[in-house]
Amino acid sequence: MNADRTRPVTDGRLLDDDAHLAARHTLHDLQQPTYDLPALIAGSLADEHRTVLDLACGSGADLHRLRSELPEATTIGVGASPGVLEDLPPPVLCAAAAQLPIRTAGVDAVLALHALHRLPDIDAALAEVVRVLEPSGLLVASTNAEDDKQELDDLWQAAAADVLGTDQGSRPARLSDRFPLDAGAAQLREYFGDVTVQQLTGSIAAHDPAPVLDHLGSYRVWAAQTGVPYDEIVRRARERLNTAIASDGAFTITTRQGVIRAADPEDGDA
Repeated sequence: MNADRTRPVTDGRLLDDDAHLAARHTLHDLQQPTYDLPALIAGSLADEHRTVLDLACGSGADLHRLRSELPEATTIGVGASPGVLEDLPPPVLCAAAAQLPIRTAGVDAVLALHALHRLPDIDAALAEVVRVLEPSGLLVASTNAEDDKQELDDLWQAAAADVLGTDQGSRPARLSDRFPLDAGAAQLREYFGDVTVQQLTGSIAAHDPAPVLDHLGSYRVWAAQTGVPYDEIVRRARERLNTAIASDGAFTITTRQGVIRAADPEDGDA
């Protein structure tokens, strides 16, 4: 199997905390069209998928929606933090994704909504998912593409180049880089015989620099780890944003995410 694709600075505890998630959601609220991800995920399941794991369920916001979308199924939230899980209605399971206390072929479907990139060892987790799935079981995962919101990377790199006096600044690390859409689908083909991708594309028109700058706030820890002068770069990014909005009326960002549906476990390329 492929080695874990972790960048040294891509630490989920630092790049995916509540403050950073809130900053990114502010920008996501401007996206058009919008997608109801829990409903899309639930729509990928068939009537025979009656026992479902919601992997790395976090605070449970998506878990509540999934349960409402799948009233006939038993949807079990799975997370590694007992403190978070104790506030969620059962059934929930406190366990690492790579060590699930579930019998072999014991569940019908596993869901991972923007979750796989947050796991310490993705390949170990996928091997465990294959173990616990029924032969006709299904994994449904969502993630961002590598070129999702490319304009934000371009903005940061241009502002960094201005500040550092270089031809191009470095690209910020993203947690989703550990499991981006296209490479993630290829990774799943190592474990599943039938893998399909549903693209979810859209755009964001920011008429004010504030939500874009809030999003750039999620780069602060990465910048500190790599010695990049964050405050100076953000000031320059603000200037570039103001110029772009004054010229074009908005700063436009292209989004590309997707849902990966993986069936036929154990029939992959491995």
